[in-house]
Amino acid sequence: MPDDFHYDVIVVGGGHSGSEAAAAAARTGAETLLVTLKLDAIGKMSCNPAIGGIGKGHLAREIDALGGVMGKATDRAGIQFRMLNRSKGPAVWGPRAQTGRRAYARAVRQELEAIDNLHMRADKVTNLLTSGDPEEGTAEIEGVRTQLGHDYFAPSVVLTTGTFANGVIHVGEQNFGGGRMGERATRGITGDLHELGFESGRLKTGTPPRI
Repeated sequence: MPDDFHYDVIVVGGGHSGSEAAAAAARTGAETLLVTLKLDAIGKMSCNPAIGGIGKGHLAREIDALGGVMGKATDRAGIQFRMLNRSKGPAVWGPRAQTGRRAYARAVRQELEAIDNLHMRADKVTNLLTSGDPEEGTAEIEGVRTQLGHDYFAPSVVLTTGTFANGVIHVGEQNFGGGRMGERATRGITGDLHELGFESGRLKTGTPPRI
């Protein structure tokens, strides 16, 4: 068992990627810490409650083949299972499951809680802890600092912040910081990455009004 502040791997963010990364690290025997804004939002689906389909069904199957939690959670939270494109040849068939959004998030959290050496904290990572000089190429990750004032240390830190890192939401002509509607963005990590020599960009997605 690690102490409360030292781990083998720290994963920042508890969405699809973070959940799988934390589970995969813990399954190898690494004492793993998952830090996410809200434990109730682990595995939360931002928009589309579908798993699989034509475009990403192969990814869902690869994750499942590697022992991931997505397929297990989908089995527990699925409300409709369908093979798409059955009118065409087998090469383009695609299995897709529609899930209950809340049930899926609950199932993902339960899967993670069942892993002995996976620890979860509800907190906001504000900065990366590093040593060495980035300009000399000697910078190394040491851990993370959180909004609650805790420093967690690990030789490996996995960032799976999704849309939350310096996220911006546009509604009509208004814009404001946010990871998704009703949830705040995270600040600080992007600046730390810039200081380490990394570049960042911004991608955009649009969601039309739903009736």
